[in-house]
Amino acid sequence: MKKVFQILLAIAIVALAYLSYQSIMTPIEFGKIQKQRYDRIIDQLKDIRKAQVAYKDVNGKYTGSFDTLISFIKTDSMPLVKSEGTLTDEQYEAGMTEKEAVKKGFIIRDTIMIAALDTLFGKEYPIENLRYVPFTKGKHQFKMGAGVFITGSQVKVQVFEAKVSNMIIFEDVYEEFNEEIKEENGNRIRLNKYPGLKVGSLEEANNNAGNWE
Repeated sequence: MKKVFQILLAIAIVALAYLSYQSIMTPIEFGKIQKQRYDRIIDQLKDIRKAQVAYKDVNGKYTGSFDTLISFIKTDSMPLVKSEGTLTDEQYEAGMTEKEAVKKGFIIRDTIMIAALDTLFGKEYPIENLRYVPFTKGKHQFKMGAGVFITGSQVKVQVFEAKVSNMIIFEDVYEEFNEEIKEENGNRIRLNKYPGLKVGSLEEANNNAGNWE
C-alpha cells in the first residue's frame, strides 16, 4: 500500500506541476496569438478607413457596402494635384506667398485623375480581400455600416464603422483559450467597450478613430 500511495502521490505532483505550468503558459500563448492577429486586423481596418475616406472625398458620404467600396477602389479615379516650381529665397524674402506665385506663373499646379487603387494602395494590393477578416480563411467579413450622426448641436456628420468581434477573431482557437477570451471580452464589456476591434462609429462622431488608438 505504501508503494501504491507513493506512486499516486508522484502522479499527483506531476499533474499539479503540469496544471501550474499550463496556468502560466496558456495566457502567455494567448497573448502572442492575440498580438499577431490584432496587428494584422488593425492594419486592414486602417486600409478600410483609408478607402472610406477616399470614397467620401469623391462622393460626399461613406458607404456601408463592401461591393460599392471595392468597386470604387478598382474602377474610379481620384484627383491628384501636381505642382511644378518652388519659391526662391529671394521671393520668400520679398514676402511672396505660394498663392501669389501660382497667380504669377512661378509655380504651376495641375489636377490630374489617378486610379484610386494605384493612389491608395498600389496595383498589386489584393483589394478583393479587403472585406475578409484575416485568419478566418475567407469565412467571415467585417461588419460595416455608414450613416449620418446628429451631434448635440444638431450638426449632421457623415459616419461609418467597420468591426469584428473577438469571438470571430479567435473562433478557431476558442476551445483552447476559451477562458482567456471570456476574460478579455468581460473586461471590455465592463468598461463599456466593444469586445473586438473596430474603426469609426455609427453612434458618435469620433473622427474615424479605431478602438485601439
